[in-house]
Amino acid sequence: MKAKFELEHVGINTPDAKEAEKLAQLLAMMFNIEPRHGQKSEFAGPYFECMKAPFLGCNGHIAMRTPDLTAATEELKEKGFSFNMDTAAYTEEGKLKNVYLDGEFGGFAIHIMEK
Repeated sequence: MKAKFELEHVGINTPDAKEAEKLAQLLAMMFNIEPRHGQKSEFAGPYFECMKAPFLGCNGHIAMRTPDLTAATEELKEKGFSFNMDTAAYTEEGKLKNVYLDGEFGGFAIHIMEK
């Protein structure tokens, strides 16, 4: 059975916190969604994460969610993809909860998370 993936959000790199907030406010106004502050980023609704400092990916990242991250990572490995395990985050029980793929795709890093 193939893993199911859905778009979680698009992360957009900005140079600093001021620009991140400015962009999040603009996107929130544009699409009639609520802005909110985060520790490392500013958000415009559930769709856009405006990074307060550049992170992985030249342009930012695309976050995808899947109900079974273990199965999804195995499938992606079988397709020839690898993971940046330095970015892996785990639950208190030690189960993988999110990780970035190695490399960039169209200038974006790919972030896979279990939801």
